Amino acid sequence: MDYKSNCNVVYSCKYHVVWCPKYRRKVLVNGVDERLKSLIQEICVGRSFTLIEMEVMPDHVHLLIEVDPQFGIHRAIKLIKGTTSRVLRQEFPWLRSRLPSLWTNSYFVSTVGGARLSTIKKYIENQKTV
Repeated sequence: MDYKSNCNVVYSCKYHVVWCPKYRRKVLVNGVDERLKSLIQEICVGRSFTLIEMEVMPDHVHLLIEVDPQFGIHRAIKLIKGTTSRVLRQEFPWLRSRLPSLWTNSYFVSTVGGARLSTIKKYIENQKTV
């Protein structure tokens, strides 16, 4: 088992997270997908989140991420969705005309523990081949 630690906590908190653009529109295409990936990577490095796996589909995003429990997965996803929405809508103006906001308010999150990490990682890797 791979554990991380901070001043107060030793932890292994890995999450499978999925969220969609507003109205499940297929707007994560034509360069938006690659820019989104790079933004998510930058945010994760800047906040010391461990990005284990990521895939961007035209109408949803999958992340396998480890987050310090004192920071919290809700704050992490709020930060990622908020930052990426702001930047992508600035860099791709056509997103502003198609959607009132880029992301839905909701998301799916599941702790990775019941299933083997390798199984979920493979599931995310294979999203585009399914």
